[in-house]
Amino acid sequence: MSDPEVDTERVTVQTYVPRYQRDEWDAHAEELDMSRSEFVRTMVQAGRRGFSDGDESSDTDDGGSGDAGGGDSTSGVAADLESQVLDALSAESYMSWEELLAAVTAGIEEELEETLQALQSADRVRYSGRNGGYTVDE
Repeated sequence: MSDPEVDTERVTVQTYVPRYQRDEWDAHAEELDMSRSEFVRTMVQAGRRGFSDGDESSDTDDGGSGDAGGGDSTSGVAADLESQVLDALSAESYMSWEELLAAVTAGIEEELEETLQALQSADRVRYSGRNGGYTVDE
């Protein structure tokens, strides 16, 4: 960010998504106290980190499986998050909240989508467009 050769001019990026998806993004952005633009930018960066090819190994192998610490998965998650924050900050001079959020949430969207697809395939969860969200399928 402090490199004078980096072009920091803001430009518009436009994409088209179904209305329900935009509405979900807006609701999630509101929960995080973010604008839509800030939310989309943060989530895209988080997703891109999940596709990196090498130097960010913690982004692809953290998986959230909770195997580090016996039965207490909460302390394992906290320690893993602490490691991710320290690793991210070690790689950059300074990082904004959004950059840190993107660094520590890399891959979570893909994992969530895969999990929801599996749960839907097993008829354990379903999506209701009318209600605007997922629910347990009983």
